[in-house]
Amino acid sequence: MESGNSNSLSTDASTNNATDWRNYRSPSQNTQNTTPVAGAPRRRSGSGTAIGIAIFGLLIGVAGCIIGAVALIKSLQEPTVVSTTSSEGYYTGNSAEFESTSIASIASKVTPAVVSIVSEGYSSGYYGMGGVTQSAGTGMIVSKDGYVITNKHVVDGSRKIQIITDEGDTYDNVKLLGADPLNDVAYLKISGVDDLPTISLGDSKTISVGQPVLAIGNALGAYQNSVTQGIISGTGRSVQAGDSSGNNVEYLTDMIQTDAAINPGNSGGPLVNAAGDVIGINTATSTSAEGLGFAIPISAVKGMLKRIREDDKVERAYIGISYLTITPEVAKEYKLPVKQGAYVFSENSSRGGAVVKDGPADRAGIKDKDVITKIGNIEVGHAGSISTLVGEYKVGETIQVTLIRDGKEKVVNVTLEAYDN
Repeated sequence: MESGNSNSLSTDASTNNATDWRNYRSPSQNTQNTTPVAGAPRRRSGSGTAIGIAIFGLLIGVAGCIIGAVALIKSLQEPTVVSTTSSEGYYTGNSAEFESTSIASIASKVTPAVVSIVSEGYSSGYYGMGGVTQSAGTGMIVSKDGYVITNKHVVDGSRKIQIITDEGDTYDNVKLLGADPLNDVAYLKISGVDDLPTISLGDSKTISVGQPVLAIGNALGAYQNSVTQGIISGTGRSVQAGDSSGNNVEYLTDMIQTDAAINPGNSGGPLVNAAGDVIGINTATSTSAEGLGFAIPISAVKGMLKRIREDDKVERAYIGISYLTITPEVAKEYKLPVKQGAYVFSENSSRGGAVVKDGPADRAGIKDKDVITKIGNIEVGHAGSISTLVGEYKVGETIQVTLIRDGKEKVVNVTLEAYDN
């Protein structure tokens, strides 16, 4: 993306360029039913025992009311988190819901690790006359020793990068380690630190439409985090994104769509669930529809991040195929046996077949017109595209790929290699 663009990427450009500048929408308050209070038992004339029992019962009732009130207050102060596990057996907070007071609690948990990124570049002009440009975006600290992820277009072409925390601490010793060649993601490193606050990475494979989310970031380039609330309004979206001038267009796939306001400067910030876990990287806004933003699934960055942290290598794992995401329409057109998955197919015959010669898939025996249904034990489709699911693994790892060929199911082992662009 073009250096000097402080805006989030915009999508679906049209003549309607109205921008939604809403910063925060207060959540609706949960109404609590009034706890019924039982009346004291009627005193029976001449019965001392009855009086004693009545007093004892009244004391128990009062104690019960106090305990109930304490529990109610505690429940209002803490977010409700439903403990569930993903298909891979680890915790995911995607089924959690917001309580009336939990948004502030979640924001306070996440924002210390959400940083503003100021990128300085250089723009060329007429007759060799250029100038210094500066752009602002958002990033997330993912390790105590200073690894940070953001959008590639936030730091693209930068000569100098500065990171500012929500507390106002400034770091100038920031290095751009590299970028994902297949996605709008960049990886940074702050030198000489070991005790930074970090965000918690969630599981974007288990998200669902209607799920509540928060978008946090450096809105409008103001170097101070803002919070907006909304829901996931769609998954698996494909968008064409460009800068505010309509240039530097990039095609992004498998995006999370949300109505939580993503304002200029939010690019690279977290989209979090009600448990405070990051499920996406805020990346683009729509210029043709009000209140639509798009985020990259967090699962797509985990493999590269693991590779960088463990081996200090900026490499993206790839499988080496071209494919069509299967929809009911694609399944009908190509007479496929399933309604979701990936069809190994290339619409551009000039590039050869859909399987890269001598690539990972080719070595594993995957062929043109195979139908891939699973990566590992995860179904391709609702949980993510092949690119996103493979993005969870690092170069050198071997994955199981389930496919259908000639009506028969087959499982092959694919050893992932580094993408060479």
